[in-house]
Amino acid sequence: MTSGVVATKLAELELKGFRLAQARLQDVPQMLEMINEFAAGGEMLPRSQSELFENIRDFIVVKDGNEVAACAALHVLWDDLAEIKSVAVSEKLQGQGIGALLVEQCVDDAAELGLPTVFVLTHKPGFYEKLGFERADVLEFPRKVWSECIRCPKFPSCNEIAMSRPVTTPLPDGPLPNDE
Repeated sequence: MTSGVVATKLAELELKGFRLAQARLQDVPQMLEMINEFAAGGEMLPRSQSELFENIRDFIVVKDGNEVAACAALHVLWDDLAEIKSVAVSEKLQGQGIGALLVEQCVDDAAELGLPTVFVLTHKPGFYEKLGFERADVLEFPRKVWSECIRCPKFPSCNEIAMSRPVTTPLPDGPLPNDE
């Protein structure tokens, strides 16, 4: 079930010729390029092609025709927790609320699954604070730390900020905030 805020933003996007879709295998090369371009700038962690293929069912994309304009993933870690990750919006479309739309769609998907909490690890806490996330200690998410973080080249000196949001917390009324 899509929230009213997400439905409104989706309608706006569709009027501009964009569509939200489940990622497909053929989207992986474009997703990989976009994610790793931001990673090269230090804005997010890089992803490998095999990781994207292995987790393709976690990803949603915003498409402009056949082009991937944005992507995000909801990765379930356990019955009580999921991570929103790899939120990337092409530079030409930033500032239009597409990143916020993807995050809110991930939260809606988490609600459909019955998950009580979502979290992110980010270099842009201000963006997530506008979406109702609060800073947290990464050690509150031991399943993440011991299943994935421990394999990261930045472990244990990660500079990402952990933030979480109860899935039941609605976004404040009004339009989605613009991306940073």
